[in-house]
Amino acid sequence: MLGIKRLGVVAALTLVGLAPAAAAQAQAQPSTQDRQYLQAIHQVNLAEIVTGELAQQKGQNQGVKDLGAKFVTDHTQLDQTVQDTAKQLGVDLPTEPTADQQAVVDQLNNVNGAEFDRQWVTAELAGHVQAIQATQTEISQGSEQAVVQLAQDALPVLQAHYDELVTLAEELGVPVPQASASGTPGPGGSGTPAPTPSVTGPGSPTAPGGTATTPAPGGTTGPGQGGVTESPAPTGS
Repeated sequence: MLGIKRLGVVAALTLVGLAPAAAAQAQAQPSTQDRQYLQAIHQVNLAEIVTGELAQQKGQNQGVKDLGAKFVTDHTQLDQTVQDTAKQLGVDLPTEPTADQQAVVDQLNNVNGAEFDRQWVTAELAGHVQAIQATQTEISQGSEQAVVQLAQDALPVLQAHYDELVTLAEELGVPVPQASASGTPGPGGSGTPAPTPSVTGPGSPTAPGGTATTPAPGGTTGPGQGGVTESPAPTGS
């Protein structure tokens, strides 16, 4: 009988010891913000790789072709980190771009020559605006250090892409989104102004309120719409 009681005591102590470990594991789950950012930036990368390849195939302007090739390389590298981080944290990633991103791909497939170049730059500007804003939001609001670090590493890459797109847009006469005076803090605590997505493009669908908008290949919606939900809106600081 004493042996049985001792076993019972040992089992109880073991369960008590496991409880804090289980609680710690539950607390280690990434927040909704972190999870949605990983899913959204993955879809950004998927879309950018496809549209970058299209730019190389269909672009008439050499700058469009060259920038498309750069986007494929950079977003492929970035997405490898996204996939590794998601796997580490147990986050399931979407397998395809959002419905809006796919609509842009379909639209680009239907135009050629100089018109393709203009629509590609317009869509890429809008997409990178959204990606930058979502990344700034993760930096300021994320709680999982691995995801925040990923966002901090991604931000200068996305910003460099945007800057190069602005130069190309000016060359092609494409309207450029105006930079907002406010932005969430970037790496190192410095505020990086977030561009405001105010670009309209050819064949742009009309948003509520009658404002024309261009679906962005770099749009940052997460699981919910067509299997994805919209990523939290960035906040300025």
